[in-house]
Amino acid sequence: MPVVDNKKTIRATSAVGTAAVSKSKRLRDMLMSPDLRFIMEAHNGLSGKIVEEAGFEGIWASGLSISAALGVRDSNEASWTQVLEVLEFMSDATTIPILVDGDTGYGNFNNFRRLVTKLCQRDIAGVCIEDKLFPKTNSFLGSNQPLADIEEFCGKIKAGKDCQTDPNFSIVARIEALISGWPIEEALRRAEAYHQAGADAILIHSKKKTGDEILTFCREWGNRCPVVIVPTTYYATPTERFRDVNVSLLIWANHNVRAAIKAMREISRRLYEEQTLITLEDEVAVLGDVFKLAGNEELERSEDRYLAKPKSPHAVLLAATRGTALADLTKDKPKCMLDVRGTSILQRQVDALRTHGVRDFTVVTGYKDAAVIVADVAKVRNANYAETGEAASLALAGTALASDCIVAYGDIVYRPFILSMLMEKDADIAVIVDAAGSGSAAAGSMDLAACSVPFAADYLDDTPVTLTGIGTGVSKGDGRWVGLMKLSAAGAARVRATLDAMAADGTLAKASIPDVLNRLIAAGEKPAVVYITGNWLDVNDAFDLAQARNVA
Repeated sequence: MPVVDNKKTIRATSAVGTAAVSKSKRLRDMLMSPDLRFIMEAHNGLSGKIVEEAGFEGIWASGLSISAALGVRDSNEASWTQVLEVLEFMSDATTIPILVDGDTGYGNFNNFRRLVTKLCQRDIAGVCIEDKLFPKTNSFLGSNQPLADIEEFCGKIKAGKDCQTDPNFSIVARIEALISGWPIEEALRRAEAYHQAGADAILIHSKKKTGDEILTFCREWGNRCPVVIVPTTYYATPTERFRDVNVSLLIWANHNVRAAIKAMREISRRLYEEQTLITLEDEVAVLGDVFKLAGNEELERSEDRYLAKPKSPHAVLLAATRGTALADLTKDKPKCMLDVRGTSILQRQVDALRTHGVRDFTVVTGYKDAAVIVADVAKVRNANYAETGEAASLALAGTALASDCIVAYGDIVYRPFILSMLMEKDADIAVIVDAAGSGSAAAGSMDLAACSVPFAADYLDDTPVTLTGIGTGVSKGDGRWVGLMKLSAAGAARVRATLDAMAADGTLAKASIPDVLNRLIAAGEKPAVVYITGNWLDVNDAFDLAQARNVA
C-alpha cells in the first residue's frame, strides 16, 4: 500500500464538526498534524470518561494499566479477548478516539490481523504493537530484552494493514531497540523498515531519565513519518523540546492507574484504622458524581420516555426569604442561591432529590425571584414574602400538595443518607428531627421538637416515634426539626385542608410550618419522627455558609 513520507502534506482535520468525523479519522489527523498532540491513559470505561471530561483529544488504552486493573501482570496474562472486552466498554463510554496498546500483537501475523479486525468492529481508532517476543515483558522490567526479527515484524504490520476494515485505522509500530540497549542506528534501521512496511506512525521508546536519545532519534529520523513518544521516565524534559523535533503525539501512559492506586490505598488504610467515614467523606468524589459519569441522567430521561411507572413524588422547596443576616452576600440573590463548593444550596437539594427518584419540583420564591435559576423546576412567587410566613408560601404550592411529596426549607444542606431515611419512612406525615440539636434550639425556638420517645444511644430506626409538639410552645424538646418533611397523598391532603382552614380563619399569613404541624397534632395527627444526629446545616449567616462545605 502507498506510504506518505511527509505528514505535512496530509489534509488537516475536516472542517465539519468532530461528531461527523470517525474516531479513526480523528486519530489519523492527530498523527498527521504539524502540532504536538496529547492523549491520556485510561484502563476502563470510567477512566475513559474522565479522560474525555478533562478535555483530551484521545485515549491511550494502556496494556500495563488494563492488566493492573484486572489484577494481573503486564505479561499477556490477560488474554486478548479479555482486553477486547474492556476496550468495548471504553469505546462505548466515550466519543474520542482510542489508541490501544496491543503489546506484540498477541502472536504472529495471523493473531494480529484477527485482533485488527475485531478492533475495527468495536470502533477502536488504532493499535500500537511493539517489536518484542510474545509473551511480552514490560519494557521497564529487566534489561536486554530480545527483539523480534525485523522481517517477521514487518510481515505483521503488512497483515494488519491488509485486513483493516476501516481505511483510517492506524497501526503504530513501537521500537524497543533503545529499551534493549541497542544504539540509535538500530532504532533508525527498524523505524525505516516498519515505515516501508506500512506503519502509520513510529513510537520510539526509552527508559532513560532524560529525553536525549529520543531527541537524537527524532532529529536523525527527519520527520519521515509521524513519531509518537511516551515520556514516563524522562518526564523532566521540557515538552517544548519535543515540539522542536516534530514529535506528533505524546502519550501520558499510566498516570491514571497510578493515581487511582495511591488514592485507593490511602482511603482503604485510613478506613481500616479509623473505622469511620466522618473524616474521609470530603476527600472522595460525591456519589452523585459516580452516577453522573455512569450516565444515570440519560437513563432517567429514557425511563421517562419509554417506561410506564408509578408517579414519582413531588418536592416543594420553600425559598422565598433573603437571609438578612448574610448581609451583602444576599444583596443580589436569596440565600438559597448561595454557592457551596461550586453549586448553589438549592441546586444541591434538587440534585439530591433527583437521585432519590423525585422528578417534579415546585420552588416557592420571593426575594430576587429572577436570581433563582435551577433547570427543570417550576417556580411560584410569593409576592408578599416579606409580610408572610412559610405556611403562606407552602399554600401557594397548589397541586404539588395533591400527591406524595417532600417539603423542605430552601436553605438547608444535608448529607444524602438523611434524605434516604426520610424517603424510606412509611407514614402519612414524617419529619426529620436532629437529636443532637436540642441544645442549639432553646426553649421558645420555632424548630424545637417534642417527641413521644426521646433519643437514646440504643435507638433503632424502626422504633416508633411521633411528634407531640413543635415550636415556641415546647418548653423541653427532644431535638430540632431540620426543615424536611415527607407527605403521602393522604398526608398531603390533610396538610392542604389545614392550610385552607387557616386561610379561612385568618391565621395563615403569619403562620410557620411548625404552626401547621401543631394544628395537625391537635386534630389527632401523629407525625412520624426520623431521628438523626447532626450531618446537616441551615444557612443563616456567613459562619453557617463557611461550615456548609463540611456537610455538602
